Amino acid sequence: MVTDSGSPKDRFITVYGRNPVLEVLTDDELAVDKVIIAESARGVQQIRRAAASRGVRVDTASAHRVKVLAGNGRQDQGVLADVVAPRMRPLAAALDAPDGPGRVLLVDGVTTPANLGMILRTATAAGIDGIVVPRRGVASLDPLVVKASAGVAFRAPVLRCATAAEAASALSGAGFELLALRAEHGRSLYETTLPPRAAFVLGGESAGISEPVRERVTGWLSIPMHGHVESLNVSAAAAVLCFEVARRDERVTHPRG
Repeated sequence: MVTDSGSPKDRFITVYGRNPVLEVLTDDELAVDKVIIAESARGVQQIRRAAASRGVRVDTASAHRVKVLAGNGRQDQGVLADVVAPRMRPLAAALDAPDGPGRVLLVDGVTTPANLGMILRTATAAGIDGIVVPRRGVASLDPLVVKASAGVAFRAPVLRCATAAEAASALSGAGFELLALRAEHGRSLYETTLPPRAAFVLGGESAGISEPVRERVTGWLSIPMHGHVESLNVSAAAAVLCFEVARRDERVTHPRG
């Protein structure tokens, strides 16, 4: 059984900056838990009015506190909002649940916000059960990731944990096979048999898959390519992977005669 219950913030995605905060407050499909405004912030009257109209709590804090909570000292503009992500939960809770995930992605060292955002968008569209996004070692779930995902990040089935190594250990202990993508010397993604409980590992843009995660990998997969192309961007590879998994599952669920 997984015992790490995660962070209290595993229910929210924090956005910062006047325009992003105003955008989430004016989107009726998003639930905002609270807004925090720095004591020295200027030009935030519209944000206060929007929060009041939605019945969203507004707290005041020091400028330093806002910077710490936002995790971005240059672009927070003295305001942030915690947006409820209804499908986000700790990995531990997901693995302990009776209806736990069967097919998940494990993001290991992906540090470019655009790549993480596109992975969240693609995996959600393909119906992947969960995307494991560690709190350390990957891009933060911030406005840049939200923008790259076209807003899907708020609704993605994100599973949170401390590190990718912790996630690999927990998934392995829960009976998942860890299948990692690499450019060559792996079984063809299109030909291999996929187990019912699988965690597909996506390595970082430069370092690839970290050694602690690599030690837990049970199989290596590759995407066949032509034209002397050596590899794909990690978000492009994730798209190919996710929709191949979706195609397989669709064929099982709805067999074609």
